[in-house]
Amino acid sequence: MAAADVLDCKALIKRYTSTRDATKAICSPLVIEDFCIQPCADVSPPKWHLGHTTWFFEELVLLPYISDYQRFDEKFSLIFNSYYKSAGAHWAQKNRGNLSRPTVAEIYQYRQKIDALVVALLETAISHEIVAIVEIGIHHEQQHQELLYMDIKYILHCNPCSPSYSKAPLALASTVRQSWRSFDKQLVDIGHNGEGYAFDNESPQHKSYLNGFSIAENLVSNGEYLAFIDAGAYREPKYWLSMGWDWLAESGITSPLYWRKLDGEWYEYTLHGLAPLDLNAPVVHISYFEANAFANWRVCRLPTEQEFEHYLRSSEDLSASKKSAVFHPLRTGDTAGQVWCWTQSHYSPYPGYKPFEGKLEEYNGKFMCNQFVLKGACVATPINHYRHSYRNFYQAYQQWMFSGIRLAKDIE
Repeated sequence: MAAADVLDCKALIKRYTSTRDATKAICSPLVIEDFCIQPCADVSPPKWHLGHTTWFFEELVLLPYISDYQRFDEKFSLIFNSYYKSAGAHWAQKNRGNLSRPTVAEIYQYRQKIDALVVALLETAISHEIVAIVEIGIHHEQQHQELLYMDIKYILHCNPCSPSYSKAPLALASTVRQSWRSFDKQLVDIGHNGEGYAFDNESPQHKSYLNGFSIAENLVSNGEYLAFIDAGAYREPKYWLSMGWDWLAESGITSPLYWRKLDGEWYEYTLHGLAPLDLNAPVVHISYFEANAFANWRVCRLPTEQEFEHYLRSSEDLSASKKSAVFHPLRTGDTAGQVWCWTQSHYSPYPGYKPFEGKLEEYNGKFMCNQFVLKGACVATPINHYRHSYRNFYQAYQQWMFSGIRLAKDIE
C-alpha cells in the first residue's frame, strides 16, 4: 500500500470512528426506557437508528468486500433495513416501536462488532470503491444524527412531564432589525461543483435563470408567527392551499408543533425543556402548509430552491459548522444553520441527474415525489455535514423536523 493511501486510510478511520462515537454521544442523555418509544409513524425509536446505521455498514461494506462474511445476526437485516428493496424485505416503519428485541445492549454489541470489522478492513484492504461507500456511510450516519435529535424531541414532548434532554440553559434571543436583500435577474450556477463530498441529488451543477427577487435577511420569528395566529389566519381558508386547509380540518392543528398555551400564556417545548415562548427566536417546526399560508398572509412568497441557494452562496456563511451546547434556534439573523427553510420547489431530479450505483441507487431518487425542498441547515445538523448545495426534503404536512420560514418576493 502506498504511503499516501495509508495516510488517507488513517484519516478515514478517524472520521469513521468519530462519527460513530458522535451517534452514541447523542443517545447518552437518554434512559433505557427512551430507546424503544415510537409515538407516531414518522418517528423511529432511538435504538432503531443505532441498529440501522450499523446495518448500513454491514450490508454495503462488510458483506460485499469480506469473503465468506457471516452476518452478526440474520434477523437484523429484516429489522434494520429501512427501505432498500434490493437488500430484501424490511420491517414497516410504523411498526419499529413494537419490537422490544433486540435489546439496546445487543444493538450496542452489534455496533462494536461491526465497527471493529470495518476498521480492520480499512487498515488492510483499502480501495477507492470502499472509500467511496464508507464516505457515503459516514454522511448517512450524520443524517441520522439529526433525525435522532428530531425523534428524541418528539418522544420526550409526548410525556406530560416535559422532560429535558439537555441541562444547558436556554438564553433569550435578541431582536434583529428586519432587512431584505435584492438580486437582479441573472443566470446562475446551481448544484454541487464537484469539490468535496455531495449526495447524488445535488448534481450535476447546471445553469438556472432567476428573475429579480428579494429575500429576507431574517428568519420569521415566533412573534411574527404569533401575530399570524392572533389574526385568525388558521381559520381563514384564503391563505391556505386546498390540501393544507383539509390538513387543518383533519388534524385540528392551530399552532406550530411544540407550542402549548397554558393559563393563557404561550410556551414552547424544546430539548432544554418547556419554556415561555421567546418572541424573538425563529419560529420552528412548521409544515410547508403553514409556511406557505404565512407567506400569503404577509403578501410575500416562499423562495425557490434556486433563489435560496444563490442567496446562500452569496454569503458563504456556513453557520452549521459552528456548534454549541444549545439545541434550539435562537438567532433570526443568521444566513444558515438555525432552521431548515421551506422553499416552494418540489423535490425533483436536476437535469442530467444520475443516482448512486448498486443498492445505493435507492438512496435519494426514489423519494422525488410529493416532497418539497428545504435549504440552509439547522441547529441539529452535524458539524461539517452541510453545504449550500444540500437538498433536504420533506412532505408538506410534516412538522417534527427543525423547519422554519424565510420570506421572498418578486422585484417588479
